[in-house]
This record gives sequence, structure tokens and C-alpha cells, in this order.
Amino acid sequence: MRAAQDGDNAAYAALLSEILPVLRRTVSYKWPSAPDTEDVVQEILLSVHTVRHTFDPARPFMPWLMTIATRRMIDAARRRTARSSNETTVDIMPETFSGDAAKNEQEISDDQDAIRRALAQLPDGQREAVELMKVQGLSLQEASAATGKSVASLKVSVHRALKAMRDMLKRES
Repeated sequence: MRAAQDGDNAAYAALLSEILPVLRRTVSYKWPSAPDTEDVVQEILLSVHTVRHTFDPARPFMPWLMTIATRRMIDAARRRTARSSNETTVDIMPETFSGDAAKNEQEISDDQDAIRRALAQLPDGQREAVELMKVQGLSLQEASAATGKSVASLKVSVHRALKAMRDMLKRES
């Protein structure tokens, strides 16, 4: 590593060749059936490359390397846990919606009529806010300029309007 820090590319290549099997064994030992072992090894090598200037030649190399390897393995475990908690495995992907038949055109138009009726029942201020921001697609600032209301007031109006519409649609169904 000392030679690599001094700019000896051949020594650096030799070092990487020597540590690669060690890292593969270490990651495979910690995660025997992990499908992404090579990804973790590559991340470790990238970290070594990135922070190689921080290695103190007066200290032993392997503890420094294993500290980096351990931290990259912990990062990978965190990513895997976060990913698996948000993903579900599906054997066969549904063509439309899972469990329900796809809506036909008649059902869609019925939903639109129900939404129009619910929108018509809102107080004027809430209906105006929903029409500007959700139907016409204006931003809060644009809707604020058009109505003369504050941004906070528009947010509250839209929130209350959507809650009221949701309640109305639940009662109808």
C-alpha cells in the first residue's frame, strides 16, 4: 500500500489482485447466500480506492481494510433490509390491477360523475381551490395569484375539500 500511495500503479494493481480473493471470502463468509456478493466486493474496492490516501503506513494494512469491508457490508445489509421491507415478491405480474378486474369504460365514467357531484357540493372557496390546483394544474403560487388568497389558505382549502370529497364518495359507494 505504501508503494501505491507513492504512485506506483503496478504495486497498486498487485495489491488489488491480492486483496480481491480475501474480500470475496470475507463477504461470502458473512453472507453465505447473498446474491449481491460481487456488488459488495466492488463497493469495498471503490472505498479502498477513494480513501487510500488516509491509510497510515505506520499501521497494519489488514485491520484498515477489514474496517472498510465491514462498513460496506453493513451499508449493504441496510440497503437490503430497506429494499426488502418495501418490496413484495410476485410470481406472476397482474396485467392490470391485482385482484380486481380492470375497470371498464362505463365504471370510469361513473367515477367521474361521482367526482363531479362531490366537487359541486363543496363550498365555493374549496371548490375554486380544487378546480385551480387539481383540475387546471396550477401551482400554489399561481392559484394564490389568481384568487388573491394566501398559499397557506389554499393548502388548507384543498386539504379540507379533498377530505370532504373522499367522505362523500365513500358514502355513495
